Amino acid sequence: MKVLITGSTGRLGTEVAKLFPDALTPRRTELDASDRGSIYTYVAKEKPDVIIHLAALTGIPPCETNKELAWRTNVEGTMHLINACYENNKGCYFLYMSTPCVMDGKRGMYVETDIPNPENFYGLTKLLGEVVVLNHALKNRTVVRGNFVPKMKWPHPGAFTDRYGTYLFAPDLAKAIQEVVDARYTGMLHLVGQELLSMHQLAMLCPDSQDVKQMSYAEYLKNGGYRLTQNMSLDTIHKEWKRFRISK
Repeated sequence: MKVLITGSTGRLGTEVAKLFPDALTPRRTELDASDRGSIYTYVAKEKPDVIIHLAALTGIPPCETNKELAWRTNVEGTMHLINACYENNKGCYFLYMSTPCVMDGKRGMYVETDIPNPENFYGLTKLLGEVVVLNHALKNRTVVRGNFVPKMKWPHPGAFTDRYGTYLFAPDLAKAIQEVVDARYTGMLHLVGQELLSMHQLAMLCPDSQDVKQMSYAEYLKNGGYRLTQNMSLDTIHKEWKRFRISK
């Protein structure tokens, strides 16, 4: 079985690649998720049996300030990748990693059937990527949403006390993704952490991060910040699918 992981050098991709040690993990010079020709050439050459699509432009400021690149990468790149997959191996299994940021964040604990309403351009591009995947002719495809951060020192001086999620660390979410791939789950699935945490509570679980200051979402907006999905917490209607514990 030939597995392809896009975005394998990212914070999540690095952890997923550890669980699929024989996977194809191309660098951007080999497979550029924003370039149609690069995508088609690589997929036609390798003809993978499984694609775990993690490559994306993810930061809110980069997506807001370079909407063209965000669109090419997150929307068109996903479309080209799944089209190339279908043309070269119709039996391929395709997993698309999405985000709770497709929701408006007004109430939280969103399930798979809730109607998305993104607060920012990043969320919009990821939502359109979901639409591309879920409406594609490829039979074996899934969209997963989940909250995660790398298990490392918190990279910012502060963290929100009033922005919430059912967070996992990247190694935890990677294991959940592995379970989805092994089960060949199809459709939409939320990978749900067992605990509802504020971002500051999450920061306190990160190594060497006890000096992270508390901050509020209102304060962030007042200082010119971009609109965010304030409550990113997820639930699932698929009660047979387990909730995952964040490693501490």
